[in-house]
Amino acid sequence: MHPPLATHKHQGCEDIIQALDECHSSGLLNKYSGKCNDIKLKLNECLGEEFQIQRAENKQKAAAKREKIRQVWKEMEEPPAGFYDNQQKA
Repeated sequence: MHPPLATHKHQGCEDIIQALDECHSSGLLNKYSGKCNDIKLKLNECLGEEFQIQRAENKQKAAAKREKIRQVWKEMEEPPAGFYDNQQKA
């Protein structure tokens, strides 16, 4: 099973999606007798590769976001420069 096939979402697999659509529209016999299975397997491989690429990109974005949040928390937890000096004078 694969997700809905929108070519604008899966630009790397556009040719394979079109080939599968053509195979399915060429007749029900092709679709149900398994003549489109090779194309579908190629599509599954292509979609899997796209998924892995997207997953790696998301992982990098999440790591950068986590690091930014850590820095913000670190800045919030540290007192401003000279904070302790001002308290001793008071």
